[in-house]
Formats: sequence, C-alpha cells, structure tokens
Amino acid sequence: MEQQLIESTADGVVTLTLNRPDRLNALATGILDGLLEALPRLAKDPTAAVIVLTGAGRAFCSGGDVKAMAERSSDADVTDAVRRLRDRMEVSRLLHEIPKPTIAMVNGPAAGAGLALALACDLRIAAQSARLVTAFAKVGFSGDFGGSYFLSKLVGTGKARELYYTAESLDATQALALGIVNRVVADADLVATTMDLARSLARGPRIALGAMKQNFNAAETGSLAQLLDLEAQHQVETGRTKDHQEAARAFVEKRPPVFRGH
Repeated sequence: MEQQLIESTADGVVTLTLNRPDRLNALATGILDGLLEALPRLAKDPTAAVIVLTGAGRAFCSGGDVKAMAERSSDADVTDAVRRLRDRMEVSRLLHEIPKPTIAMVNGPAAGAGLALALACDLRIAAQSARLVTAFAKVGFSGDFGGSYFLSKLVGTGKARELYYTAESLDATQALALGIVNRVVADADLVATTMDLARSLARGPRIALGAMKQNFNAAETGSLAQLLDLEAQHQVETGRTKDHQEAARAFVEKRPPVFRGH
C-alpha cells in the first residue's frame, strides 16, 4: 500500500505531504495517523525548525473522504464515534501549538477538514489556482478539525459564519483579501516561494520564534495581563540565549547574525 504521508527534510525544513492524489488527498487513517505520529516527534526534534504541510498532485486536501462515508455504516456507537473523531482532530491542535512555525503550502483545493488543517498552520502560501471552501454544509455536516475556531480568528465571527453557512468557494485572490492566506503566487512559483520563506525562518532564532508562537496563541484566548506576563517571561528567557548574544554582537559589528538555535 502506498504511503499516505510522505516526510522529507532539507535545511531544517520538514515537509509533510498528504499523499492520496487520486482522491484529492482526502483524509484517511494513514494520513491522520501519520500526522499524529510525526508532529509530536518533530516538536522535540532539534534539527526540525519549520514544518511545511502540503498535498501531492493537484490538491491540498479535499477534506473528509465523502465516498468512504457513503459506504460506511452509521450504526456505530455515538460516544465511541465522537471519541475517535476527537482523537484525530488533535492534528489541528498540534499544528497550531507545536513550538515551531508551520506553513501550509496550498497547492490546490482545500475543503472542509482540509481547509481546517491549512488554517491551523501559522502561515498559508497559496497557488493562484487554489480554491478554499468550508464545504461542510454541502454534505450536511457542521464542521470539525477546528475550522470554525481558526476561521473566526482570521476573518471575524460574522464572515466565518457566512462562509460556513453558505459554503461559498473562494479563489486565492479572494482568500488573500480576507486575510485567510498570507501570500498568493503563480502555481509555478509556489514551491520555491514557500521553501524560500521556510528556509529563511529555519535560519532564524528558533527559540525566539517558538516563544513568539506561544505569545500569539496566548493572545487569542487570554487576557492582556496574562499575555504581558508571558511576554515578560519569554523576553527575559530569549535575552539569555546564545542566539540573542550573537545577534547583539552582529548588530555592533554590522554583519548578519548566524543563529544556531540555542
């Protein structure tokens, strides 16, 4: 059986590729189990600085496998079904909370849970041909994998609700205007642009970037006082790293710093 999640590493950048191109990378057990294994491991791997999530072929991820759903029995115990789904949805939390930058390289359609996975990443670089759609209403679902949380944070609750209720499809330019994606590039330039950004981040101060991510996550749900406490803690801690010392010396010596992640 073909591997459903492909992992590759270069220059501190780990690329995780959803690999079911014949089904537009619809989520399956192999993909989700692979992500649930890879992400906690990469969180602890000092050689992995940045994680890029993408899809094989012409799609990023079409979401849940609707064809498989149509063939599946609905007689399963509700409590057990909820537990199994919730366990798989940890993928979104891991992408959002892993202490390293995560980038969704959206190479084509991103729908339903597939869109939610892209939204769970810190940054999204989209090909001009990409299409984004919540899709759940089209198949009588309410939504999973944290999409309602992430989309509300990006576009506000009113627009997020509209996109969920209507399942309106957005092209890349519309998604950029709404702030759902960070950049839109020509299809032919997608990999180079995304990897240039990822390698740039991988060369950066890794401890500080991880602390920044924690700060922003705290800003989403905590109070200002709680965020100020966390920022103060992180600012002092990062100020004691060798990377900060190197950056300070480089500033005085008028040269680019060389960060080593410690």
